[in-house]
Amino acid sequence: MPTQLPIENELKGRIPHPLIAIIPVLVLVGMMVLMISLFGSDALGGGTQIALLMASSVCILISMGIYRIKWKQFEQGIVNTVSSSVVSLCILLIIGMMSSSWMVSGVVPTLIYYGVQILSPTYYLACTCVICAVVSVMTGSSWTTVATIGVALIGIGSALGVPEYWSAGAIISGAYFGDKISPLSDTTVLASSVAEVNLFVHIRYMLKTTIPSMCVSLVIFTIAGFFFVSEGDVLVKEYTEHLDATYNISLWTLLVPAITAVMIARKVPSLITLFASSLLAGVCALVLQPNILAAIAEEPSLPSAVQCVKGVLMTFFTATNVETGSPVVNELVATSGMAGMMNTIWLILCAMCFGGAMVASGMLQSITHVIMRLIRGTTSLVASTACSGVLSNILTCDQYISIILTISMFKKAYQEKGYEGRLLSRTTEDSTTVTSVLIPWNTCGMTQSTVLGVPTLDYLPFCFFNYISPLMSILISSIKVKPK
Repeated sequence: MPTQLPIENELKGRIPHPLIAIIPVLVLVGMMVLMISLFGSDALGGGTQIALLMASSVCILISMGIYRIKWKQFEQGIVNTVSSSVVSLCILLIIGMMSSSWMVSGVVPTLIYYGVQILSPTYYLACTCVICAVVSVMTGSSWTTVATIGVALIGIGSALGVPEYWSAGAIISGAYFGDKISPLSDTTVLASSVAEVNLFVHIRYMLKTTIPSMCVSLVIFTIAGFFFVSEGDVLVKEYTEHLDATYNISLWTLLVPAITAVMIARKVPSLITLFASSLLAGVCALVLQPNILAAIAEEPSLPSAVQCVKGVLMTFFTATNVETGSPVVNELVATSGMAGMMNTIWLILCAMCFGGAMVASGMLQSITHVIMRLIRGTTSLVASTACSGVLSNILTCDQYISIILTISMFKKAYQEKGYEGRLLSRTTEDSTTVTSVLIPWNTCGMTQSTVLGVPTLDYLPFCFFNYISPLMSILISSIKVKPK
């Protein structure tokens, strides 16, 4: 969680004019368009990072040149935002380690092997959304949900002939449902605490917008499923045959997710849980998949036990490829380890620099104040809050900072107009928590895109729950909400 943000009064009235404040945003958008047109999906490998740093530079140059804001303030702002993401960066590395070890150990192949035989393509999307919703409510973490059951489900979807972007949309929709309403979720706790609302009052109030949003999403996923009925039979056979021939498919592998679930239920910290789960999967690989580990090590001169140990260590930190005899299945079981997360980490650091600069300069506050002036009634107040939450996600690149900024900026307005704090906390979560994953350079968007192997802009149109939520929040408030 973020520690602190630059104090607005340090700007001493030198908050930039909105027309000036929007310049770095326009530079970022223009640079992003350029980088995507030049590099396509490879833009995350460096182009996007350059775009963020260029936009940060423009923000700092304008502020120092026109408003005489000292470099020290920008330095402190960047330090604050980067320090707030350190734990997330560590979790990212461990997620890379865990997803690879779950694959090589046979955990994910076993789940896929049995899952494709149980799930129907017709109801796969709706079932996937529900499964991820249940898991995320239990864990309180969208990241953990996507990195564990989400990785298995996207493999099942591929075997059933469902496009990956549809699968990713269903997975993310379910995962962020739980992240939003679980009492174990750090975003839920953060929003309620910053708004000074009782946690369970906040959760109960969110159900009025969250349940309808999920119901609409499930209807869409169910209808969409009927278009995938006849596409998966051949792929299911190909996946099951090649997985069975390559891996030791065993229900014993499911002890790893079972023990992981117990640790989650006992509220063991996420970092410890994910690391312990990775080690358990490594032990499972040593026992059940020695041939695969030996092939990964590629050292036939070494004793078999040493080969296996080297194979496990390589699985943890570097890319691995397992030959199954099928190009499609080879692509599915390929892993990248911790090294595969480095582009994402690099991108997060650059994004944090941009977010820190925008906050330290007062440009974000300036843009938000323009939105505040448009408020006329309940609907416009809620709509302004929702828009500010999305805008904060775009500009600060981090959902935690966005939650704090949004609530801090609107708390006084809600109090003056006689609205309860729970309306503010709900609207903030409806707009900020769930839309963070839809922004390519936000920490959530970068993480889920990397873990699932699906570009953010590819899965964005299919994350129905995530963009229905803010719209539902505005709709419900226009019908039911009145000042206390």
